[in-house]
Amino acid sequence: MGRTVSAVCAPDDWFIKGWADAAALILAVEGQTVVGVRRTGKLLMMDFGHLDGRAGVVLGLRFGMTGRLVVDDRAAIEKLEYSSARVLPEWRRFELGFDGRGTLAIVDPRRLGGVELDPDDSRLGPDAFGLEVEQLVAALEGSRTALKARLLDQHRVAGLGNLLVDEILWRTGLDPARPAGALTGAEQERLARAVTSTVAELAERGGSHTGDLHQARVRGGSCPRDGESLQRRTIGGRTTYSCPQHQG
Repeated sequence: MGRTVSAVCAPDDWFIKGWADAAALILAVEGQTVVGVRRTGKLLMMDFGHLDGRAGVVLGLRFGMTGRLVVDDRAAIEKLEYSSARVLPEWRRFELGFDGRGTLAIVDPRRLGGVELDPDDSRLGPDAFGLEVEQLVAALEGSRTALKARLLDQHRVAGLGNLLVDEILWRTGLDPARPAGALTGAEQERLARAVTSTVAELAERGGSHTGDLHQARVRGGSCPRDGESLQRRTIGGRTTYSCPQHQG
């Protein structure tokens, strides 16, 4: 916060999303000052402003499964579960240099993240960390789509990924293949509570891979709750594990 951008390094065209190219992004961000940082779901947004007080652009950052944010050559996350333990210079996909005071970079081995100028965050659903029952009801209402696919839709609920949704539905005893609009009022309330509590608990533990179901999420795995063989399916295009015994 309060630093002014003196240089932008955007060497990877693939990593720049949306309408802008590298030249447009550099022109828009250089010389502007960071005045705010916020997040909705998986999108981190940096608000910029001009020195004369005028509002500037917004820079959206996404990290995917393998991207890390590195500020002044220090990463807040030491290692990601599904990324490499190595750090190679060519993995530095995007970087901001500040006036006399360090850098901000995204290091991403698999290029699953990206940066976007003025992202449309209005298209995102309510953030999973603070999801209210009424918001979940609106996200599910009338839908015949599989429950898991609906929860993974960032336009409906922002911030849930594959492992998180499997964990949440396993904890609530809901079948991921059920039509999303078929849940009862009691089930909707239980699910809303589980979303917020599970996201908070696993974030505190260190990531979505720390769920109680995770170690059993392999072919031939058994449910940690009742010992039943887990069912493996593809739902919403994602590999899904659930317990046929207690998830109905």
